[in-house]
Amino acid sequence: MTNKPTVSRRSILQVLSGVPLLPLSGAFAAAGLSVGCGGSSAATLTSVSFSSMAAPTLANAAAMATTTVGSTMTVAFSDNSKQEFKLGYQPFFVTGDMVSDGKGGKTLAGGYYDINNQPIMDATVSGKTRQYFSDSPDGTSLLSVAGAKITGVVGNTVFAVVQFEYATWAQDGTTAMYGKLPSPIAVLTLDQSPTTGKLTLVKYHNVDTAGVHGLWITCGASLSPWGTHLSSEEYEPNAFVATTDAQFKAFSKNLYGSETAANPYHYGHMPEVTVNADGTGAIKKHYCMGRISHELVQVMPDNRTALMGDDATNSGYFVFVADREKDLSSGTLYVAKVGAGFSLDTAAAAAPLTWIKLGSATSAEIHTLANTLKPTDIMTVTSTDPLDASYTKVNANGKTEWVKLNTGMEKAAAFLETHRYAALVGASVGFSKMEGTTVNIKDKVAYSALQNCRDSMVTGNAFNTVGNGISIAKALNAGAVMALNLKGGIKDTAGAAIVSEWMPVDTKALLIGEDITADALGNTANPNKIANPDNLKFSETMRTLFIGEDSGQHVNNFLWAYNIDSKVLSRIMSIPAGGESTGLHAVDDLNGWTYIMSNFQHPGDWGSIHNTVKATLDPLLKANYKEKFGAAVGYLTAEPTQTRLTKA
Repeated sequence: MTNKPTVSRRSILQVLSGVPLLPLSGAFAAAGLSVGCGGSSAATLTSVSFSSMAAPTLANAAAMATTTVGSTMTVAFSDNSKQEFKLGYQPFFVTGDMVSDGKGGKTLAGGYYDINNQPIMDATVSGKTRQYFSDSPDGTSLLSVAGAKITGVVGNTVFAVVQFEYATWAQDGTTAMYGKLPSPIAVLTLDQSPTTGKLTLVKYHNVDTAGVHGLWITCGASLSPWGTHLSSEEYEPNAFVATTDAQFKAFSKNLYGSETAANPYHYGHMPEVTVNADGTGAIKKHYCMGRISHELVQVMPDNRTALMGDDATNSGYFVFVADREKDLSSGTLYVAKVGAGFSLDTAAAAAPLTWIKLGSATSAEIHTLANTLKPTDIMTVTSTDPLDASYTKVNANGKTEWVKLNTGMEKAAAFLETHRYAALVGASVGFSKMEGTTVNIKDKVAYSALQNCRDSMVTGNAFNTVGNGISIAKALNAGAVMALNLKGGIKDTAGAAIVSEWMPVDTKALLIGEDITADALGNTANPNKIANPDNLKFSETMRTLFIGEDSGQHVNNFLWAYNIDSKVLSRIMSIPAGGESTGLHAVDDLNGWTYIMSNFQHPGDWGSIHNTVKATLDPLLKANYKEKFGAAVGYLTAEPTQTRLTKA
């Protein structure tokens, strides 16, 4: 699989799903704190578990064509009592709806805007020109801001930052739009009920991205420990072919009004959004964190160490260690070498990781280099062997290339041509589609999703680099979740100390999918196991790893809950057929409530596995989601009331 999709990537719906759960400190479950009960003796929360719902079938086609939640959450206490909550789903809106702008007017949810904040119009259907809006909402953060009080909020003022990855099609249904529009990002002002935890949309604000040159394909996201939204720009555009690349030229045209105005070195970075007390947002990009296929970025509890997802063929483990806490504007970038023993066998020993320092920089100096350098100033790249010993053969971004670094261009290469430079210095850039990352703080373990394990990971494949430590005998299309132990006192491969107590030191398979011959419904991966894991988030309170799928192997993608103590895997939600589970976010405590955000995209983006269900489900999906151009934004809830982790 190449790192840039050539077709739709499948098309609809975000859910901004939140499960209000918990009325005390978000860490009390892990810490064994007590939960008071009406003045009586305290009962300690001992565990949270989820029942596993059945996968929907054509016997209930309506369930396959919408968000289906059939799980029960059970909360157990130290006095042997339990409380059970039947989970459900509540949408805020569907993209394409007109929602309140907080100023007495309306704005288009998921709408696209150019560099001057003017609507980008879709004129592909004669007489029906309309503003483009996304069918693929993604990364979401739920947060609060001190002192915030917004007109129209009756309870607590809280916010959600929601980014929109792409629009799959123009309204004519035949013009592919993937990556051709600048990604919007919005701040939602929400009214949180102090008594039920219910969230109600009050205001939608589109963030002005002109100061960061617009946004490119924003995918997964995370909430920083200091309360900002850490965004992403995946599939960094190839600077060497940008002037002739149809996708990048269209992006530039839609953003700037000119096919040549956009600079490819401005994209593939890590944006950060700060929410203001008035429900607006300010954005900046950190150009010093490597120009890779940024997916979910997980900042560790030291407020400095960031493990980054890298959603590419020939992807790698990249870590950025900031110079200062809560400030990602300068620091040092590292990439891993994988040692002997890498395996997808969950019973096998972990493979060791060592770390190559790529360079240290500030965001400002790399931004200056991006503004002034052309790709040929940094290195020479050719797709055919030049038969010249001064070139090095590398596999990067799903391509085999021969690269020669220009004199004195190490820093520019490290931060603007990161994949090529990492391969050049001998890093293990051999994973395929490394997506979400998250951290289990108590156990000091990080988790990383491999959406699939194929192509560059397979021995003998053209993109597999011999000797880089990543080599499996046979592809596992259904993918895996890896666990990485975190430690301090680590030195890089040059012997210099890495100033972090949260560096990954090994990698081991935690959960794997299972490829199968297509079943009666069309699944080509076992529907009772994970398939193509993407978004990952860990809840310290619930001791649960939540896993969202980006699967072309499950007819319906699922959201899973995996309890790392009991080792129980539970299916808790089914995404509309053809859709992708995205935007996962677990918040252990927000004004005394816990939320699980779980977005999804593009139901009805059909592949060959959907041949059995397509005819039945397509009309239902069109009716549910604006002819499949719309995307629901909402949250997981309980029926008939919100969930709590205190005893009733």
